[in-house]
Amino acid sequence: MNLDFTSEQDILRDSARKFLSKECPYARVKELEESEAGYDARLWAKMAELGWLGWLFPEAYGGFDGEFTDLVIIQEEIGRAAYPSPFFSTVIQSGLVILEGGSEDQKTELLSGIAEGGLLMALAQYEEEASYLASGIQMKAVLQDGAWVLNGTKLFVLDANVADKLLVVARAGDQGPTLFLVDAKDPGLTITKMPAIGKDNNCEVVFQDVKTAESDVIGPVGGAWEILEKMNVKASVAKAAEMVGGCKVCIDITAAYAKEREQYGHPIGGYQAIQHYMANMLLAHDTANAFLYKVASMIDEGADASTEASVVKACANENFKFVSERAVQIHGGIGTTREGDIGLFYRRAKAFEYVSGDTDHHYEKVAQALLD
Repeated sequence: MNLDFTSEQDILRDSARKFLSKECPYARVKELEESEAGYDARLWAKMAELGWLGWLFPEAYGGFDGEFTDLVIIQEEIGRAAYPSPFFSTVIQSGLVILEGGSEDQKTELLSGIAEGGLLMALAQYEEEASYLASGIQMKAVLQDGAWVLNGTKLFVLDANVADKLLVVARAGDQGPTLFLVDAKDPGLTITKMPAIGKDNNCEVVFQDVKTAESDVIGPVGGAWEILEKMNVKASVAKAAEMVGGCKVCIDITAAYAKEREQYGHPIGGYQAIQHYMANMLLAHDTANAFLYKVASMIDEGADASTEASVVKACANENFKFVSERAVQIHGGIGTTREGDIGLFYRRAKAFEYVSGDTDHHYEKVAQALLD
């Protein structure tokens, strides 16, 4: 397995880094976090022009048919920039669900809409129990007069407040979890943005007699879980990439601060305790980073990477928390303030842990794979 980056991938990383640092510096990130929309529609349109939104989709659906590793590179740079956008919810979660389970008509309409930047989507999966398992899906969908009627509540729905369409997971009668495409502007929906540590667009979505046509079912009735599991393998790796990017910039920011901050007449970076902290932070990043790209390469080669995806997500969960905690400690009190930039990553480390599976969930999956 060759893990060297191609010249095209190096160019992609460099251009993504320059674009995000210019268009969305950390001061702008903080402004977006405080806004109701939580993202910049102008920058989203520019991302569409760059081709990022359709990078992974086939050309037949308006995409570029790129490799998964390319998407991981983009995600890592988004993580470095702490860039708030519906990229993960729309392109990765929703896009991969449609790519995996959608009909040809659905793929043509929805994926091309995402690639062009005109369609935002959100996945409504979790409920009050916040379970990652199929048993956690209790919301009901009842077939009435040729339409499915949805009633219930979904929580932690990323970017539902700005989405045009929702992918909703509900139990279709006694046939099991099923994916339904729902118009986010349906009058039966009540969408409320929830306060969250990551200051991201986590939303509560209440469904009251929301109707969706039989033609708006994604995949077979009762077949949602297989589609979601396949999507989550890639989504876990993509979110891990965002966390690895956050790890690296935590190290860079903290190293620069340790060279400037003086205590007892010397830069704190000269003290052995700080050097040990920084060494351990770099080791944590390098461990996650090396395995991340191995798993991405496995996915590009068509290998079964479900267990490895769980390993890399669990590793990123713990290492991002460790790196950002040490970074805040080295910064001292300023590390916890909005004036400092390191707090952006400290908050995201905890919030991102629960996206696409927390550490305990992935440990369980790895253990089960070993037992099997």
